[in-house]
Amino acid sequence: MGRRILNDALRAIVNAEKRGKASVELKPISTVMSSFLKIMKDRGYIKNYQLFDPHRVGRISVELQGRVRDCKALTYRQDIKAKDIETYTKQTLPTRQWGYVVITTPDGVLDHEEAIKRNVGGQVLGYFH
Repeated sequence: MGRRILNDALRAIVNAEKRGKASVELKPISTVMSSFLKIMKDRGYIKNYQLFDPHRVGRISVELQGRVRDCKALTYRQDIKAKDIETYTKQTLPTRQWGYVVITTPDGVLDHEEAIKRNVGGQVLGYFH
């Protein structure tokens, strides 16, 4: 259920980017979604996001920057070891220069570069480029 919510939200972001919109509103929300958006913001793919009423159904308003070409969440569970992250990113992402795979680890939700640096594996949530 949670991954389906994340996938729907990421699809809404991609569709709004293709239409050239400046912002998009996402609902319902989850903590994993806000962690995913934090990584996207830290890497410069979105300008900012705001969380409204997180204790109820809630919504997130995302300011777009025009950099997201594709963004997907895996709806199935895929475990990945720390040593296999590099080969997985080579298969998934179009080039080495841009794009990130987001992994949920025991250290929290991390992108693939941070997971390699910390030498931890986990479950693949999705990717963006």
